[in-house]
Amino acid sequence: MVARLVIAAPASGAGKTTVATGLMAALTRRGTAVSPHKVGPDYIDPGYHSLATGRPGRNLDPWLVGEELVAPLFLHGAAGADLAVVEGVMGLYDGAGTGEFASTAHVARLLDAPVVLVVDAAGQSRSVAALVHGFASYDTRLRLGGVILNRVGSARHEDICRAALAESGVPVLGAIRRSDAVATPSRHLGLVPAAERRAQATRDMDAAATLIAGSCDLEGLLRLARTAPPLRTRPWSPGQALRGTEAVPGRAAGRSAPGAPRIAVAGGPAFTFGYTEQTELLTAAGAEVVTFDPLTDEALPEGSRGVVIGGGFPEVHAAELSANEPLRKEVAAFDGPISAECAGLLYLARELDGRPMCGVLDIQAEMTGKLTLGYRDAVAVRDSALTVNGERYRGHEFHRTAVGPPPERPLFRWRGGADGFADGRVVASYLHLHWAGSPHLAARFVEACRWAGEGGIPG
Repeated sequence: MVARLVIAAPASGAGKTTVATGLMAALTRRGTAVSPHKVGPDYIDPGYHSLATGRPGRNLDPWLVGEELVAPLFLHGAAGADLAVVEGVMGLYDGAGTGEFASTAHVARLLDAPVVLVVDAAGQSRSVAALVHGFASYDTRLRLGGVILNRVGSARHEDICRAALAESGVPVLGAIRRSDAVATPSRHLGLVPAAERRAQATRDMDAAATLIAGSCDLEGLLRLARTAPPLRTRPWSPGQALRGTEAVPGRAAGRSAPGAPRIAVAGGPAFTFGYTEQTELLTAAGAEVVTFDPLTDEALPEGSRGVVIGGGFPEVHAAELSANEPLRKEVAAFDGPISAECAGLLYLARELDGRPMCGVLDIQAEMTGKLTLGYRDAVAVRDSALTVNGERYRGHEFHRTAVGPPPERPLFRWRGGADGFADGRVVASYLHLHWAGSPHLAARFVEACRWAGEGGIPG
């Protein structure tokens, strides 16, 4: 059994990231092995979770992977941990579109986990009890196990809120005073990734741990977490997920060409967006996964047969990426498979905000004032090193950039949109995919890399 809590809030901005991350850090500091998780597709919060716990931050998103995989993926990530803390997304009941699917409440039910509601108490007193009562009674399938009051103004303010909540029957497990001691800078897409400000992020994490340890009932939170019942499912396994997948239609994964191809995965401050399960699947499919930093490494890892470039903020680091001309030239000349998402797409462009990039794709990229954000129910309309025409994929977009000219024959289409560039070896798109929901992507990419080392990529 895995003890577990879901940290939620009535709305965004209530302080659940500070509470969740501070709780992870405070418990880890006490010697508790904490498994960190995040509801939804967000990449940035898991980076802070990883810094707080020393374990990979993992996402739980029913839209991207299917609700049947949420509990197995949770158990996979929480293996060996004493406790799991799951940070919610937006308001407790806010889901994808007009429904509650993929909401924090949805994930909490799938995990059969008690919920702790972080309530911003600023500007109210007894009204917090009415708010909490509404959230507790809105969906009786959910167990609201406690409340943490945030931005409490004074001892008297706290006493009034606690007295009102005592009548509701929902215990108060913490009261945090208004403070500027813990602050995380934001950027055009949200928080600044921990990898870009590691020293300051570590100091902020220590401050958050101290704040939560001094303001919250850690023993009460642990007792609540231990009331979660056993989950009646098996942990997800990347090897098991790959069984029965076909790398290329009609050809079983890993049986056509020998060897473990080396796949270079971009990392460093410019490329921080990626799901841990992707590299786990690539490894389980037979690849040797190595990381490289396009900001500082002047060459791909020796012997690389494939390259994976995920998301991040290349526009922030465009000058440094452009200045690394040796690596740009090597990527441009690379003749193996390349998989690129969002930031990776921009890096493969001819230019980004007027600065030379790799030129693998004959497109220009630039920052815009428009935020493109949302889930996409996409269908592949072309074959590629990853996709087969007609297959459906659930992904998400998250960017303020644009590329042009648009693809003449896009790789993906969805209602109201199309995107993606593909040729025999390159697959590049704004669409972020969670490969645990489509494990055949890993099988196909590794197989393409094997064949790249054997004299060609099978069509």
